[in-house]
Amino acid sequence: MEDILPIHLQEVIFSSSDPKISKQISRLEKRGKIRKIAQRVYSSNQTDEPEEIIRRNLFRVLGRLYPGAILSHRSAFEFEPTNEGHIFLTYSYTKKINLAGITLRFLEGPEAIPGDNQISGGLYVSQRARAFLENLQQAKNVSGSSKCLPVVSLEEKLEQVIRVNGEEELNNIRDRAREIASGLNMEKEFARLNSIIGALLSSHSNRILSSPVAVARAFGYPYDPARIRLFESLFRALKTSEFKNRPDRNSSSGSFRNFAFFESYFSNYIEGTVFEVDEAKSIVDSNKPLPARNADSHDILGTYRIVSNKEEMLHTPGTAEELLQIITYRHSILLEARPDSNPGLLKDRNNFAGLTAFVDFNLVKGTLIQAFDFYQALDHPFARAAYLMFAVSEVHPFIDGNGRIARIMMNAELVKAGHSKIIIPTVLRDDYLSSLRKLSRQGNPKPYVSMLQIAHEFSENIHDDNYTEMLHFLRKCNSFQENTEARLVIIKK
Repeated sequence: MEDILPIHLQEVIFSSSDPKISKQISRLEKRGKIRKIAQRVYSSNQTDEPEEIIRRNLFRVLGRLYPGAILSHRSAFEFEPTNEGHIFLTYSYTKKINLAGITLRFLEGPEAIPGDNQISGGLYVSQRARAFLENLQQAKNVSGSSKCLPVVSLEEKLEQVIRVNGEEELNNIRDRAREIASGLNMEKEFARLNSIIGALLSSHSNRILSSPVAVARAFGYPYDPARIRLFESLFRALKTSEFKNRPDRNSSSGSFRNFAFFESYFSNYIEGTVFEVDEAKSIVDSNKPLPARNADSHDILGTYRIVSNKEEMLHTPGTAEELLQIITYRHSILLEARPDSNPGLLKDRNNFAGLTAFVDFNLVKGTLIQAFDFYQALDHPFARAAYLMFAVSEVHPFIDGNGRIARIMMNAELVKAGHSKIIIPTVLRDDYLSSLRKLSRQGNPKPYVSMLQIAHEFSENIHDDNYTEMLHFLRKCNSFQENTEARLVIIKK
């Protein structure tokens, strides 16, 4: 008999009422070409465990075995079994069935309605408005797994809708939920949903909210939760490490100003504002910009004006509000010659570095406010400096000048504690930027902390009342070289 079932193209094969297919399945099973892995389900895969095969093909299996079932409640958001192995489906009956180690939790309820999406064969998934209503039903934990997500999670999902697509999209969800609530017999659930959305939009009392990110939204300070998780990972790395005390040896005003000049020079070089050292020194000494490079010259002057002022550099934030005040004030000085960069004002549009999107401009203030709590909980000056520099850099609160402001905030922490400031020389520029990317994109704080410790060890040896001697010392350390030309040499002094 000719085979009509192309088993080599299918990992899962279903029993059939077609006599020809049924006979072929039986014959293939006897010959060991396929095996039964669940009720009415076979597989040509002879290697993997049945549970693995079912999980890989779960939606296809469900659509074939239970046509008309709806992936609902928490499963409509998660699209995978819970930690306890439960999948929730709305169907024509209430029942619990084990399928290759997965517990199918069937809940009797309304069939699919317009807007519910068919995802595989006869399987549907609840549309977003319906899923929110379902998850707001009263529920008990059964065998350690509730059919509903915690309200905190629902609030965070709704807040994310505003964060990504704005209030209009959230209102669209509410309007659709209002339309379908009666037909689903979920009027009570809609009332709860309406209250939560109203609180997020500040039209209802925010007392019903429990998620921190939702509460912050209701109070007018929405923040980026992914960035806060990133800051927490850096906080843990800093809090659980021991850092060397490196007292500042630039005790005289002349030595402090000399260090400040090179601090300003290298900080601007990192951002692409490139001058010969003698050119930059002439600009600072004369306090006059080069006519052909007025804005770039002012960048050098603005940075130097801040970092050479010890009184200013002793100023560190005691509150989140002070943090915002300090960075905006310093930004107004730094970029006073660049009116297009809105000096002293938080950004009013989003900015990017290649494919990296920084914190949405609507979330800048709230994210910095939330980030401040971790900063405040750090003790060692290096830890506070490293944290604050990354936090400001990662939030990118301004249109331009973010890296320089971040490094100024870092060094102010060290000045306040009487510790050596940190210079990132040109030879370390690529290592510095690479470590920032690894922390930002991969959540790995180790390269960043390690790089900054190397820069700090190098920087504590930079001290001299004589400008020429300090310049000579920096040259011996290969400070002005590109990393492709030389490596940093740390010379103890």
